[in-house]
Amino acid sequence: MTKEKLIPVTEEELHKLIKDKLILAGLPEEAAHETSNHLTYADMIGIHSHGAVRVEYYSERIAKGGVTHNPHLIFEKTGPATGIYYGDNGQGHYIANLAIEPTIELAKEAGVAVVGVANVSHTGTLSYYLRKLAEADLLAVAMTQSDPMVVPFGGAEVYYGTNPIGFGAPNNSEHPLIFDMATTVQAWGKILDARSKGRSIPDSWAVDDKGAPTTDPNAVAGLVPIAGPKGYGLMMMVDIFAGILLDLPFGGQVTSMYHDLHSGRDLGQTYIVIDPERFGGLAQFKDKISTTMDQLNAIKPATGFDRVQYPGQGSNERYAEALKEGTEIPESIYNYLVSNDVHYNNYEGRGIFAN
Repeated sequence: MTKEKLIPVTEEELHKLIKDKLILAGLPEEAAHETSNHLTYADMIGIHSHGAVRVEYYSERIAKGGVTHNPHLIFEKTGPATGIYYGDNGQGHYIANLAIEPTIELAKEAGVAVVGVANVSHTGTLSYYLRKLAEADLLAVAMTQSDPMVVPFGGAEVYYGTNPIGFGAPNNSEHPLIFDMATTVQAWGKILDARSKGRSIPDSWAVDDKGAPTTDPNAVAGLVPIAGPKGYGLMMMVDIFAGILLDLPFGGQVTSMYHDLHSGRDLGQTYIVIDPERFGGLAQFKDKISTTMDQLNAIKPATGFDRVQYPGQGSNERYAEALKEGTEIPESIYNYLVSNDVHYNNYEGRGIFAN
């Protein structure tokens, strides 16, 4: 497997390249700008699976009408601390970010908030939204649906998606405590990233069409739940909170990312947010979260490890470094971004495990 050359880019350059491409595909400037904020952030924290590697797919769907260019957006407050932000199948990153503001307002008013984001396209990495909620001094859990591509524990056919769940908490440092995970051993985007860079994958990530473990990212026919039945249960829970609760397609009914790029996907995302001030107090909460992070770092490392990190610490450190030094993206993706092409018709009608 040939390893692809990586091209260094600054945050500013990458943001402009992504934004310009999305506008070329037909996305209005405001939505393109926010989507580029999100994708650039993903590359900056080292989650390349949710960064520039996704732009051609998004551009093809946008250009073919599978994303509403000028969606009719409605926030319905359904109770003192609940609401639904209806996205009219607009660009997911843009809509899910817009839903942050009323979520914060509800949480500050009521002490807690549960807000669903309904009828949107793919929304990217949860850590982006969790960081914003934590920066607003709120404790938050977020979860979202994704394509059916996981073999359930004990099964031989895919049903649930990678169905990520994440957690964010404020503290006294400049970086919130953020934990964002797929409920599979690894997210599908990580396999896409391995493909784009010509790298193999660990044999614990996925199975081939015979159900056997594979190290070839191009042979993947099913992902596997993290910790077997435990991950399987978690992905079911996410599907209930982010799909069934919002009266959206669920489980095997969730549309494939590549099935029909001319139609919307009707995906769901849910935020559960708590104001620590209403419980033990914000200052005390932040002090104890900071202490937790410091104490974890101070634990004696096991053989083979340099240190113990708190969850999300690596992403925080990569982000700080990348803001100064920039990041790297595969040459093929860079060449696409600087080209005048909107897309190469690579995704329409492809299977769920398309390149």
